[in-house]
Amino acid sequence: MKRRAFSAVLLSSMFILSACGKENMKMPVSGESAEGIQAPLINTDGDEIGKVALSEGKGGVTIHVEAQKLSPGEHGFHIHEKGECTPPNFESAGGHFNPTKREHGFDNPKGFHLGDLPNIDVEEDGTINAVVTNIDVTLQQGKENSILDEDGSAIVVHEKADDYKTDPAGNAGDRIACAVLKK
Repeated sequence: MKRRAFSAVLLSSMFILSACGKENMKMPVSGESAEGIQAPLINTDGDEIGKVALSEGKGGVTIHVEAQKLSPGEHGFHIHEKGECTPPNFESAGGHFNPTKREHGFDNPKGFHLGDLPNIDVEEDGTINAVVTNIDVTLQQGKENSILDEDGSAIVVHEKADDYKTDPAGNAGDRIACAVLKK
């Protein structure tokens, strides 16, 4: 009897341990399919330098950006309120996505915008392959926090790092890349 109980515990432990290290493996938990969109990322000359892909799951909206030809270092990275990216300055994207009417920045006591995202770090060779999740927005149309409203939204990369506190854009500098998010 002790041997059978020991075997069951050992088998259970082996199953649990075999699951460890497989964080990237996702098990389906429902019949729901995640919504998703992809968009080209363009620079101030209007040239495509990468892509942005968004998908929504139970943990929020995951934003995956892959690009090249960016300046190395940290860059501000935000969701902007309008789905328009007119070079060279991308002012057409409007301000940050902010349906809650707060101030900018994770470190701002009056903040943050729902479109505020963590800085991204571009490699020395000018490439980026980063994944960020935002739990405060949705891709589901018709909701107040949807980034896919009538005019869509945009992902914008800024020239400098976001300081996470200065309103309205974290002193992140000029807009250097943009992707239109629309259904």
